[in-house]
Amino acid sequence: MNHEQGHSGTRAAQIVGITYRQLDYWARTDLVRPSIADASGSGSRRKYSYRDLLELRMIKNLLDAGIRLETVRDVFANVRSYVGEDIVSANLVISGSTVVLCDGDELVDVVRRGQGVLNVLPLASVKTEIDQAMAAVVDLSPRAAALAAATASGA
Repeated sequence: MNHEQGHSGTRAAQIVGITYRQLDYWARTDLVRPSIADASGSGSRRKYSYRDLLELRMIKNLLDAGIRLETVRDVFANVRSYVGEDIVSANLVISGSTVVLCDGDELVDVVRRGQGVLNVLPLASVKTEIDQAMAAVVDLSPRAAALAAATASGA
């Protein structure tokens, strides 16, 4: 599978499991900007890389775990600086509104606000989720085309 062909905003939202409106808002507010091609005026199209999809899914998972968007922004600023390119090599440990990055033997407090039950988000699972979603979105097109062709031929 070619990971760097780039994905349109609509396709990226489908793969990640968010609405296009969320994706657009996150891009416009600099949470995750598309790294292959950014929107540059009316009619231009964003192109998201595979890594962008991983980051978007991490954000969705953090929000689903009850972390506020403002906190997610802080987490991401710090995760990017600590982990660098290999974002799936670490785990995020969520305790209430506190998020700690666990990278090997090192624990890094990426945001500290409050206490609560620990919830571990293994970042490698984000890669699996995105790979499966990409395969599902790719599979939809040929199947839909075959169904349309069968319907058109009266089969």
